[in-house]
Amino acid sequence: MRATTIHAPHDIRVEDVPDPRIQRPGDAIVRVMRACICGSDLWAYRGEAAREPGQRIGHEFLGMVMETGSEVTSLKAGELVVAPFMWSDGVCDFCVEGLTTSCEHGGFWGAPGSDGGQGEAVRVPFAEATLVRIPAGLAPDTPYGDSRLLDAVLTLSDVMGTGHHAALGAGVRPGATVAVVGDGAVGLCGVLAAKRLGAERIIALGRHEARTAIARKFGATDVVAERGEAAVAAVRELTRGQGAHAVIEAVGTEQSMRTALGITRPGGAVGYVGVPHGSGGGLDLRLMFDNNIAVRGGVAPVRSYIPELLPDVLDGTIDPSPVFDLTVDLDGVPDGYRAMEDRTALKVLIKP
Repeated sequence: MRATTIHAPHDIRVEDVPDPRIQRPGDAIVRVMRACICGSDLWAYRGEAAREPGQRIGHEFLGMVMETGSEVTSLKAGELVVAPFMWSDGVCDFCVEGLTTSCEHGGFWGAPGSDGGQGEAVRVPFAEATLVRIPAGLAPDTPYGDSRLLDAVLTLSDVMGTGHHAALGAGVRPGATVAVVGDGAVGLCGVLAAKRLGAERIIALGRHEARTAIARKFGATDVVAERGEAAVAAVRELTRGQGAHAVIEAVGTEQSMRTALGITRPGGAVGYVGVPHGSGGGLDLRLMFDNNIAVRGGVAPVRSYIPELLPDVLDGTIDPSPVFDLTVDLDGVPDGYRAMEDRTALKVLIKP
């Protein structure tokens, strides 16, 4: 089969690799129908996250089950499934508690020795615990196919579930004022998640007009284009000097976390999901202590959220699909990386 590999910074290739095969009784083979490029993939692309030459890449995908191992009974060939960005066994203590990203036997797509999502097929370990079945009628090659809806479902593999995780960590509730730091796909999905959870006012921090337009479509009531201390002042002005009850941090830098803390109302919380990079100064514990500010977040256990979010995507309550603004085939994946690196694309959809 063909799959995306990374060999060095800015060296993304689509190459012939061995076909996936059943290795354990709980495995399934999934033919990829949708995948995408994540902002976190860019850290490897830039050389800021180590990868072995030729390692697979990509961790967001959905597709059709092609084959199952002998112990897989709840999934059948021909069924549509969406995969969270990590696999998990579903039975360890952490999985039972809903923290599937800490699974004792879990792993990340594209790790050495595993398939990446940006390819034609993927071997899925612990298939019954990892994969979530989606309605067959969404397949674009059926008479009842809905391609846009399938794109929306794909966001549940990572960005929509991650935005939801940030909103929960921030304590978003009906009537709350929410601020979102970061106008990437995760930040925009954080806006949508906050709207879904009943936030009354949502302040999106971003300066790219195409992205803030999506933020407004997703429910943002205000947009702040300033950065740093100017952004803090602008949010304070919008909130009578108090700040936001709930702040979503979706960037991962020291500056973005400083901004997040600076715009949080006393007694509020920051939900952080931006993959940390370039931070070294630590959090201002005195600020947090004096203002009773909580900080919660981390790697989103999206497998635990998919069953809750999927019905709302299917019935149109939420539609995260506008985060995809460029579509490529497998040969176009290297161009997709360049487009996201150059910020001419927000998030690239891959249709193998």
